[in-house]
Amino acid sequence: MATIRIIDAEEARAAVSDLNEILSDCINGGASVGFMLPFSASDATFYWREVADSVEGGVTILAVAEVEGRIVGTVQVGLASKPNQPHRGDLMKLLVHRSARGLGLSRLLMEAVELEAVRRGRSLLVLDTATGSDAEKIYPRFGWERVGVIPDYAMWPQGGFCGTTLFYKRLA
Repeated sequence: MATIRIIDAEEARAAVSDLNEILSDCINGGASVGFMLPFSASDATFYWREVADSVEGGVTILAVAEVEGRIVGTVQVGLASKPNQPHRGDLMKLLVHRSARGLGLSRLLMEAVELEAVRRGRSLLVLDTATGSDAEKIYPRFGWERVGVIPDYAMWPQGGFCGTTLFYKRLA
């Protein structure tokens, strides 16, 4: 069975090694999540330390999925800080290690982070994902509404432009 948890900054710092492995696995598997190849688990340490700092600062929600005591998935919500957007958050980096896919972890992670976002006063989440990616197909199944595509918005990790599809979801 999987355990889904919202973790604090101290737990995030303690989990950097597992989080590095997940990020590296996803990027090396073709996920366009802001990094380029070649990419190793150690390349992610600075990134996850920044995430832990933002969790500590109260501007990021970080959820993890554990299977048999090992973190194999994660997702974040960046809490909008602009005065005219206290109701909004940005869903970021839904990542599940390839060895743990097919267990329903993406859905469980999304449900947990959406509930936590509501608990923190958010009623709208937005996200962007690489057009044509496996990830793009997941979000409509979780109740997200497709807004449109921005062509050539980012690059695939191996190079070459990819479009970005935008989604939103109103929370209860």
